[in-house]
Amino acid sequence: MQYQSFEDATRRDVLTVSRLNAEVRAVLEGSFPLLWVTGEISNLAQPSSGHIYFTLKDRHAQVRCAMFRMKRQYLRFLPENGAQVLLRCRVGLYEGRGEFQLLVEHMEPAGEGALRQAFEALKEKLAAEGLFSTDLKKPLPAYPNQIGIITSPTGAAVRDILTVLQRRFPAAGVVIYPVQVQGNEAAAEIEAMIKLADQRAECDLLILTRGGGSLEDLAAFNDERVARATHAANLPIVSAVGHEVDFTIVDFVADRRAATPSAAAELVTPDQLELNNQIDSLAYRLARQIRRVQEQNRTLLGTLEKRLARAHPGNRILQWQQRVDELQLRLHQAVQRQQRHRLALLDTLAARITAVTPMHELKRMGERRESLDKRLCYAVESLFGRQRQQLAKAAGNLHALSPLATLQRGYSITRRVPDGAVIRHAAEVKTGERVETQLAQGRLISEVVSAAD
Repeated sequence: MQYQSFEDATRRDVLTVSRLNAEVRAVLEGSFPLLWVTGEISNLAQPSSGHIYFTLKDRHAQVRCAMFRMKRQYLRFLPENGAQVLLRCRVGLYEGRGEFQLLVEHMEPAGEGALRQAFEALKEKLAAEGLFSTDLKKPLPAYPNQIGIITSPTGAAVRDILTVLQRRFPAAGVVIYPVQVQGNEAAAEIEAMIKLADQRAECDLLILTRGGGSLEDLAAFNDERVARATHAANLPIVSAVGHEVDFTIVDFVADRRAATPSAAAELVTPDQLELNNQIDSLAYRLARQIRRVQEQNRTLLGTLEKRLARAHPGNRILQWQQRVDELQLRLHQAVQRQQRHRLALLDTLAARITAVTPMHELKRMGERRESLDKRLCYAVESLFGRQRQQLAKAAGNLHALSPLATLQRGYSITRRVPDGAVIRHAAEVKTGERVETQLAQGRLISEVVSAAD
């Protein structure tokens, strides 16, 4: 027999029990993926912590299992001793006792195993074909006029949806498309109703819904025919099947998924209280903006009225008349000065003639004076004639610019009653409004029967 010294033992890597169990646990949890395991429940314990501990066994072996409270809350049935179950779990080790155990993520009755496998297979198939692609999801209308509900007309789901719709958005109409939601004929009925509702196109969107249940109860919504009909529909479809923890194939194909029927009704409709608040806010802002624009328009109108008064043709005519009077006065004064000058000149010449007293020179000067008088009169008449022509031409130009002359030619000015705004386009008046038409002689008050461009 050989013996080893104490020094040799101290050089070895000696594990404590805790360290050994921790390393074994790491090896176990790192070596196995999530597993599906089936068996019978025994030794079920449900302490006040909310966790579940039990033994899963078959005819030849057994294993300890633990399902913690966070996972237990999603159970759709009450586990009990003797029940056959299907577990989705991870392999682990309870270090405190060094016991191998299964950590349960999901539990369902064993009879649902085949349905679960079929569900996963169909899910992978449709996902590979692209039926779950987010790029194909159709947007939901913000304010639907009519909502279609495909469900059982006697179920709780339709009552929940109608209650929420009445509270949130009673303006939307509702069309119920009755179908069976479970049973052998349910899938065919749902498929046909989706196609019928999409063909009739009387709704803005469809809600495909039913209450909660087992995987078998929800089988119609895991049917490939229903999934493909949902994908092919032109109307947006919202799925609301079961409770929040329930997932069906239709949920992945539909354009939106709601956790519950009530959540679907809230998803597809706006809140009327919020809309009313928005409308009130917009109405207040609109009224304030209208008042501001009106005040600006009143200020602008006053400015334009003053400018129009200054540029009125009547004022220009008065100015031209004053100018004509001024020119006439200046002309008269010039003629008088010229006449006085001529008379003074004649007097001077007469004095000179008288001084020399030659008769023939006197006669010639008399003739010359008569000639000058005639020329002067002719010049004065010519000057008056040219001035009168210029005056008549200026008056004619002023008359052509006067709006009164425009009215004399058959035109008219139309204003709105009672604000007096000038109407330049037929779109500025509405049927039934009163208008005032100014003519060359008098005014007419009319009522608009029709207005066209």
